[in-house]
Amino acid sequence: MRLKDKVAIVTGGGSGFGEGIATRFAREGAKLLIADINAQAGARVAREIGAQFVAADVTKSADWARLVQAAGPGLEIVINNAGWTHRNKPYLEVTEGEFDKVYAVNVKSVYLSALHAVPVFRRRGGGGFVNIASTAGIRPRPGLTVYNSSKGAVILMSKSMAAEFGPDRIRVNCVNPVFSPETSLSAEFAGGALTEESKQRFLSSIPLGRFATPLDVANACLYLASDDAAFVSGVCIEVDGARCV
Repeated sequence: MRLKDKVAIVTGGGSGFGEGIATRFAREGAKLLIADINAQAGARVAREIGAQFVAADVTKSADWARLVQAAGPGLEIVINNAGWTHRNKPYLEVTEGEFDKVYAVNVKSVYLSALHAVPVFRRRGGGGFVNIASTAGIRPRPGLTVYNSSKGAVILMSKSMAAEFGPDRIRVNCVNPVFSPETSLSAEFAGGALTEESKQRFLSSIPLGRFATPLDVANACLYLASDDAAFVSGVCIEVDGARCV
């Protein structure tokens, strides 16, 4: 097993990509702590895969402190998967509150994860972050400008973190999934109801001819979190069926 006895936190683990990552990691022997703001969903996934669950808002420093404390001194992996988006709409119609929430959930959460996890990683001699960004951060779609920019920030932040924390044997990498109808945000990306027409519009931009699945994203995260990627840091893996080529 590629993650045997490695202690890992997966945020947003109650559904979508987070559930897929947590499930895959559990099969590979990781000791998991699932975090989600939705207590019912997070507890369900934790129960099904034999993990620990902590209800947490990733935009709150105190919640991150509880998460890292619950994981203990053996914490080795943090998967920053929790995310949020405003509905697909013109840039000037995005409210200030929506802007603030997008950046708090998607960007501030990564900052807070480092604030609390890096000291633990330093004490144990290393560790790793995998931050779930998006193809939106490198090939943006119209109507999602604030969301797109937040994911671009995650990508650049991850690269800079990798350079800064490398001497501490801390690796930081990104995974950029393409659109998936299996996530709770898919209707928001589509601007409302996820119709067959809107799905086909997204699908037509993916050369391999299918959407990303939670397992696709989980497999990329598994590689980056495992010892197979011991010398890989500061990279972004597009899980996108060649959309960004």
